[in-house]
Amino acid sequence: MASPDQITVSQLAKLIGTPDCPLLIDVCIDEDFADDPRLIPGASRYPFTKMASLAPLVQNQRVIFICQKGKKLSAGASAQLRTFGVHAEYLEGGNYAWRDAGQVLVPAAQIPRPADAAYPTPTVWVTRHRPKIDRIACPWLIRRFIDPNAKFLFVAPADVLDVAEKFSATPFDVEDVFWSHRGEMCTFDTMIDEWKLSNEALSRLAVIVRGADTNRHDLAPEAAGLMAASLGLSRMYRDDLQQLEAGLALYDAFYRWARDASSETHDWPA
Repeated sequence: MASPDQITVSQLAKLIGTPDCPLLIDVCIDEDFADDPRLIPGASRYPFTKMASLAPLVQNQRVIFICQKGKKLSAGASAQLRTFGVHAEYLEGGNYAWRDAGQVLVPAAQIPRPADAAYPTPTVWVTRHRPKIDRIACPWLIRRFIDPNAKFLFVAPADVLDVAEKFSATPFDVEDVFWSHRGEMCTFDTMIDEWKLSNEALSRLAVIVRGADTNRHDLAPEAAGLMAASLGLSRMYRDDLQQLEAGLALYDAFYRWARDASSETHDWPA
């Protein structure tokens, strides 16, 4: 019988990519992680031996611990954190169960943070100011599937690369950098590809983002709507970070439509 402090793969999969997703902490030992250096989307690594130092950082949050097989490490870490009053659970079957269920795993080497960085060390990104589509879509993807604590710097186009160098930030959606457009694909496509985020909902959303961002509204009927909403947001907010926060809700809605409601229609009652 499953422990009341466990969460199943299917239960967690429904939370990934939504603003309701718990904090995910991978406590695999280094040897186990080296055997398969991939992370469940949104997870960060943290030593299982340092739960006392983690507890003050995660008060008032729901935490899911993950280890290789979902046994002693994650079970013990969650039990210990609960003694500090934290709402802590662990993933039934661990990374093995997640992998065997065919769920997405992110190559850790493709996440631009120091190898020894652990929660709550954020990734830091920089791009051009006055975002419209890709520069909101990409932060949404990062916050929901890679790093919920990610920080975003919006600066003048001519300053992006210098700010990236001086502030150890990763530039994106500018010319001649790794995280940018490739051929007909936009930066959102690049990130999905590099992080192996190949689920049906994100693939559907990517077509809409690409259509809106490259002015190819023929790719998806929703692309024109995303363009209109994005331009509206850019007129509503002078502050780019305020616009980003509002834009996250827009992409949350598009993602849930793409995942759960794309076949639904609506007609005025006869």
